[in-house]
Amino acid sequence: MKTLKYLLSIAAVLIYTHTFSQQQAVTATQSTEITNLNNPAIDSVNQKDLIDIFQKMLDKKTGSDKRKLPQKAIFSVIPYGGYSLSTGYIADISGNVGFYTSTSHNENLSVVAADVSYDSKTQKVFLTRSEIWAFENNYKVVSDLRLERYPMETYGLGSTTTFNTDNDLDFTYVRIYETVLKKIANDYYAGVGYNLDYHSGITATGNLNNTTSDYEKYGQTTASTSSGINLDFLFDNRKPPLSPQNGWYANVVYRQNLTAMGSNANWQSLQMDFRRYFKFSSNSPNVLALWSMAAFTRGNVPYLDLPSTGWDMYNNSGRGYAIGRFRGRNMLYLEGEYRFGITHNGLIGAVIFANGESFTGLQGNAFQKIAPAAGTGLRIKVNKHSNTNICIDYGVGTGGSRGFFVNLGEVF
Repeated sequence: MKTLKYLLSIAAVLIYTHTFSQQQAVTATQSTEITNLNNPAIDSVNQKDLIDIFQKMLDKKTGSDKRKLPQKAIFSVIPYGGYSLSTGYIADISGNVGFYTSTSHNENLSVVAADVSYDSKTQKVFLTRSEIWAFENNYKVVSDLRLERYPMETYGLGSTTTFNTDNDLDFTYVRIYETVLKKIANDYYAGVGYNLDYHSGITATGNLNNTTSDYEKYGQTTASTSSGINLDFLFDNRKPPLSPQNGWYANVVYRQNLTAMGSNANWQSLQMDFRRYFKFSSNSPNVLALWSMAAFTRGNVPYLDLPSTGWDMYNNSGRGYAIGRFRGRNMLYLEGEYRFGITHNGLIGAVIFANGESFTGLQGNAFQKIAPAAGTGLRIKVNKHSNTNICIDYGVGTGGSRGFFVNLGEVF
């Protein structure tokens, strides 16, 4: 029933999106030609998605091959209520707009997304994230902006912590990440940016078992500021970029925080993100996706800026555990997912996945044991032209950690 709430609310929005799209439209065939600049291999003519289904309910005389889409930009707004392991019960409004930055459409599709939510854990979140491609993919601008009041459960440092060391933290969080990348060769980019993480009003309840928390041992503060520059290297030849069927993605970011730029301390981090996609047959929708990450820090890093479960850009790592479940100075992460179709028309699919993460503890730089998780999930096609799915996953980790995870678009 909890998952059904997501589907019913999203379905209502799909009807809205279809109605909105009648303004300034092109035919579905023309739209496929535009989308296929990013993925020449996808043929969506014989595919079905939720928009087709609700369009048929509204107008039985209109075939799915005649569906119209906006010519310049596609707006979507998704109000929903539901439940997930990280948020508890949640009320949320999400919106995004996809567009091309030139009339020729010779670059990847740019996306700006925003989200406002409130949940039963009293987390209040506003965020906007964007990836803008410009000048025929010669430049990419990446933004991640957040304002959050974020009570959360933490358990200390390392990957051997238990629920007995639960230490609730409450804080206000401001994030400003801006990076500009320039193409240096086919599919290769290099860039520079600015990063700000500001935590204020930090309060802690102490460990559930009344022992001294790692947060206290590490150096409890009521506020922290990390401000500095980042150097960014990117390789991306995924096809299509938004829902990859094949290709590679590699992103390496070096960040230098400086007291001269307002940071509490000079500290550094190196973050690496690698992804590989295998489509074994052109006649099959099945894809094997692999994802690995590593993060290393040096210096006096604020506790809440340490690498942690689920704190990647889209908060998707570590299915099977709540956001912030594990934390440490350094992190290693690996995940594999097999995606396969169930219905021939592409409407329904499924995945099986497994991941493992390891963190260093309070003392020393040795990685502790791997915290594994695994699960399965359902995929429901929202938009066949962009190959976008509603993802409903159920993951199980160690120590009794388990729950639902819901996403619009593939997890990675």
